Amino acid sequence: MNLAQKIGQMTQAERTTCSPDDVYRFHLGSVLSAAGSRPGDNTPQDWVTMNDQYWLASMADDDHHIPIPILYGVDAVHGNSNLKSAVIFPHNIGLGAMYDLALVEKVARVTASEVLTTGVDWVFSPNLAVARDYHWGRTYESYSESPELVGGFATAMVKGLQDNSSNQGVIACAKHWIGDGGTINGIDQGDTILNWHDLKRIHIAPYVQAIEAGVHSIMVSFSSWNGDKCHAHHHLIKEVLKQDMGFEGIVISDMQGIDYLADDFYLAVAQGVNAGIDMFMVPDNWREFIENLTSHIELGTVSLERIDDAVRRIITVKLASGLFDKPRPSQRPTSLSADFGQQPHRHIAREAVQKSLVLLKNDRNRLPLRHNQKVLVCGKNAHNIGHQCGGFTVNWQGFDGNDEIIGGSSIWEGIQQKASESKLVAPEDIQHVEKDQFDIAVVVIGETPYAEGHGDIRGDDHFIMQSGKSINGQIKLQEASGHTLELCALHPQDLEIIEHLNQKSIPVVTIMISGRPLIINNVLNACDAFVAAWLPGSEGLGVADVLFGDVDFSGKLAFSWPETSFPTVNIGDEPYEPKFAIGYGMSYQHNSLSAKAG
Repeated sequence: MNLAQKIGQMTQAERTTCSPDDVYRFHLGSVLSAAGSRPGDNTPQDWVTMNDQYWLASMADDDHHIPIPILYGVDAVHGNSNLKSAVIFPHNIGLGAMYDLALVEKVARVTASEVLTTGVDWVFSPNLAVARDYHWGRTYESYSESPELVGGFATAMVKGLQDNSSNQGVIACAKHWIGDGGTINGIDQGDTILNWHDLKRIHIAPYVQAIEAGVHSIMVSFSSWNGDKCHAHHHLIKEVLKQDMGFEGIVISDMQGIDYLADDFYLAVAQGVNAGIDMFMVPDNWREFIENLTSHIELGTVSLERIDDAVRRIITVKLASGLFDKPRPSQRPTSLSADFGQQPHRHIAREAVQKSLVLLKNDRNRLPLRHNQKVLVCGKNAHNIGHQCGGFTVNWQGFDGNDEIIGGSSIWEGIQQKASESKLVAPEDIQHVEKDQFDIAVVVIGETPYAEGHGDIRGDDHFIMQSGKSINGQIKLQEASGHTLELCALHPQDLEIIEHLNQKSIPVVTIMISGRPLIINNVLNACDAFVAAWLPGSEGLGVADVLFGDVDFSGKLAFSWPETSFPTVNIGDEPYEPKFAIGYGMSYQHNSLSAKAG
């Protein structure tokens, strides 16, 4: 391979900025779809057609180019959530509450199948963040605050996604190396201030299990460790991850991750490569990346040995995953699978929803509901599949409403199937409701979709200044979704609905859709029963199954539930005084605490 071909393999461009001809001309090793970036009408056929074109370009064999199959990557963080007809699973925070690793592995296998259907071979999943502060906008991408629990999910997800036994797998990518869940005040892309022992014990531990499970790639974190950016951290990437831990796969940057290392992109390129990153997610400025890296090699600021190590890793993964043996995507037996979005896959998602729900309160045995009850259903999240799916669904920041998902069901639709006397009432019409009209109310409240920094909860600019001053590099801040973890302050209408129903003496069951535990003291006191439903995905029927007692509650908290915004409370802290302890969850069979509250 000549130098241009090697550098091309290290380059990942976004599909809207590179054509199949660019793949051939620049020998690109990978193309990705950023969240929300999709071809044509966003059908599986559109994806396969696009991937055929990229594959054919990558496999040209002539004096200019040698055939090395392209790697196409997508965020498939809760199913193949890029397509509206795909099955959308609960986000990781819900999967964590299941405590069921066998089912998680099934979820991963279905995800791999629905990704392979589109001709894609690489998913940027699983997220192994150990989220320690719920102010972080990516908390819902974490399985638990416990590194031991996250480690178990790491093994199950990698095995299910890569499925080496049947050649039905995709390339998994554990992310984000390292400490993204531990930033001060939960600021996305912020600074994780920890000693080495705690970094290893809390944040590195799950990666040990992912590597043992054979994960083929690891993505670097936007965040910093004690002020030093992870994307430029030679010690953490080259010495710890590659040498000490023996990771032989691809280390990939996050999207534009090296852009924030320095004001000068030319310098940033050298910092990232010399730190040990092998492939660079440079969606828009990939041509500049190629030019700059070529210059660095010619000047000796980046060694050819470092380039050879990166290319060896990339090609080794492509060989190990069977890419060289596969025909073009449209000719693969996994393409355009008849199971895509169909009931066998939806049944697994529905089971995941059932097992992810956590019952926090059930006074007077208001649950389970009875099929002959007159059930009032209300709340902004009752009939909104977009809200129950959350961020990273079809679009980066998710969506509002029911039009972007085909084949799913809202929570209201699930209840409607179970109780013919149920009625959906708009929040603005709740004032017209009278007691004799209904036996009970189900109010579905909580958060609306967000992703990454847009989901941060930031109290004031002091937190930002404190974090920014400690970092050797840049930090990209998005507009935050709020200033407090208090549900009533974030969404005051939620409590107003419940209080109005209290005035009418109608019993209230509250279902909270959220990407994190929130401070719910007022709501909890105002309702008879309370269910943490997290972000359950496309199968709202699974919620109804449990509400009506067809399936018992089995979910348990994988996060400590906070009493106040500050200080944060995590398992192992002294004192440990959460509102509900990790492992807490009630059931119908045992209508009492299955684990003691804090």
